Amino acid sequence: MTGILILNGPNLNLLGTRQPEVYGTTTLAMVEEACRAHGEAIGLSVSCLQTNHEGGMVDAIHAARGVQAGLIINAGAYTHTSIALMDAVASVELPAVEVHLSNIHAREPFRHVSYLARVALGQICGFGPQGYIMALDALKGHLEGA
Repeated sequence: MTGILILNGPNLNLLGTRQPEVYGTTTLAMVEEACRAHGEAIGLSVSCLQTNHEGGMVDAIHAARGVQAGLIINAGAYTHTSIALMDAVASVELPAVEVHLSNIHAREPFRHVSYLARVALGQICGFGPQGYIMALDALKGHLEGA
């Protein structure tokens, strides 16, 4: 099966309890399980990793090179600040989809800027956990040349 890494950044380990009015009540474990199940149903092997550390995210992106066929990334607040993550995604040359649970463009102005958007195939935001499923479908289509 084609491998996909889903990489979640800072504070996403608190999903389900952190600001449920913004991020909902679904836990990260529930998101990961739904992604693995959907991935299996569409012929993708999904690996999930969450870290609160920028360097850990960079290391995971580097480690995906030559191992995974694509990357789904929710970098949390690092989306708006990390040139290092942008450079890591660009360097490994894996197709990447950026995901956010909330609509970052409807929130505070500083959240409107995404460094990752510059190197991602696309961005999915505002659809809650369903955004990850949408990202899997988008990557699958991309990898099949659709």
